[in-house]
Amino acid sequence: MKRFFIASLFSIACFSAQAQYTETINSNRPGGSQGAFAVGNQVLQFETGARIGNDDHNRKKIEKDLFGIDYEVRYGFLMEQLEVSLSGSYLQTNQYTNTGGETLEEKYSNFQSNTLGLKYLVYDPYKKRSLEKPNIYSWKANNGFKWRDLIPAVSIYGGANLLFGDNPYLLEEESALSPRAALITQNNWGRFVFVMNFIADKIGGEYPSYSGIFTMTHSVNEKVSVFGEYQAIKSDLYADDIARAGGAYLITKDLQVDISGLVNFKDTPSKWQVALGVSYRIDMHAEDEIIMDEKTKKAEEKESKKEKRNSELVNPDGTMNE
Repeated sequence: MKRFFIASLFSIACFSAQAQYTETINSNRPGGSQGAFAVGNQVLQFETGARIGNDDHNRKKIEKDLFGIDYEVRYGFLMEQLEVSLSGSYLQTNQYTNTGGETLEEKYSNFQSNTLGLKYLVYDPYKKRSLEKPNIYSWKANNGFKWRDLIPAVSIYGGANLLFGDNPYLLEEESALSPRAALITQNNWGRFVFVMNFIADKIGGEYPSYSGIFTMTHSVNEKVSVFGEYQAIKSDLYADDIARAGGAYLITKDLQVDISGLVNFKDTPSKWQVALGVSYRIDMHAEDEIIMDEKTKKAEEKESKKEKRNSELVNPDGTMNE
């Protein structure tokens, strides 16, 4: 989420708007969305958590107690903008069906999801801003609202859902292999970070689904962040509106723990979940990279030469050279 501890950060991890790689861990936990930025070249990251929950379908008289393990492994390679990831969840379900005077109990477990994917940062509006020098005469110029702040970083994501064997979470009509795609945007507004995910899942299958996730994260201080999130899901098989909230705590620059919960807004089924998680980073990053085009490089060189000429006009005692 995207995104956590962006100011010092439910990922979003401390996240700096200056470049891809950050000095502190950039985790997608504990929310349901993913941030636009990759973990950084040669950075390996593990994100996992346990959750408990309950689904109660009033019309079908079916209640489910859930216990799940969520996981994600992320690795940045080749360049700052590129990341490969394996994400998924293993779910154990105890199902109770009320058939009049009798309650039938059924237990089953398997992988609920497994997705191998790639994320690429298409546009980063912050990389050039990091080279800008602050206005020493105006606090407002440095910290006030600017229209350009509305322009987000943009990433694209493509992956493959992988579920095989006799899986109770895979319907007979569904394919064990299906594509998944997402458009990801991220705005960094000081201590606030706003992330949007637009997702198309199981594309071309019997039951494709479409969802939008909107996450707002606030960095309370250098260690603590909180988030709120809304997700809308639409498909022929299942539709829902889900709200999530929670927080994260940064133990070290490479280690984060989190807590979160979710509820929905209907009774077919009604659901709630509570989750605890941890994220850990193995940082093999060599150096922070800021990628500039030729036009930007020439502008930087011109500005550097100008500053050098100006400095040569001033003597150490503050007087001007003639």
